[in-house]
Amino acid sequence: MQVQSTLLFETAEQIYARVFRELRPRTAFPEIGVRFCRFANANSFVTLREGRLDVKIADILEGAPSPVQEALAFILLGKLFRKTIAAAYSHRYRLWLNRSDVRRQIHLVRQTRGRKISDPPQGRAYNLEAMFEDLNDRFFHGLMARPALGWSKRPSRTMLGHYDPSHNTIVLSKALDCTDVPALAVEYVLYHEMLHLRYPTEHRGARRCVHTPDFKAAEKLFPRLAEAQAALKRL
Repeated sequence: MQVQSTLLFETAEQIYARVFRELRPRTAFPEIGVRFCRFANANSFVTLREGRLDVKIADILEGAPSPVQEALAFILLGKLFRKTIAAAYSHRYRLWLNRSDVRRQIHLVRQTRGRKISDPPQGRAYNLEAMFEDLNDRFFHGLMARPALGWSKRPSRTMLGHYDPSHNTIVLSKALDCTDVPALAVEYVLYHEMLHLRYPTEHRGARRCVHTPDFKAAEKLFPRLAEAQAALKRL
């Protein structure tokens, strides 16, 4: 109880100072500055330059309990110094992030502060709106409401597509908008992202399940699945 009581009266700077000393006991102690910033998500950042440790934390975490602030301090400084931290800290932080009230707040912040930048759905080789309607008829009885669709500004071969629930938007990588990429592969990526609308992410305690069993079962219904995945691997 003594450690818990101490946490309750620590400032953010004091928490980071204590965690810094625990992770780097023989390093010169830096000047520490902690700021809560109006980010469009729950991300936080830390830098160490010229003897000053600057911590920028998303303002949605400003009211988080001290044990959660401590867990984030261990996570951020652990990454900064490439130190392995106790799994309990990551678990504690994820558990707080997955609370329904916190998730609602993050969702609202993303909606009001963030924006989705993408190119129109009519690309050079493929029209995402026409492709969506075809997939909608074939797999969802035409009942899925069409979200905003677009191509990414830059071609990425690591993230081929993603669904943003805060802005109800599906964006596919511009690397797929090419006649060298078979339509089957593009359809599969779009179908995969459409499944995220049909089967939303589930939150269980500290766990976040993006691809649920129902999601995976539905994905296997895509015709010529192995052929589509092989085509994407060749990218």
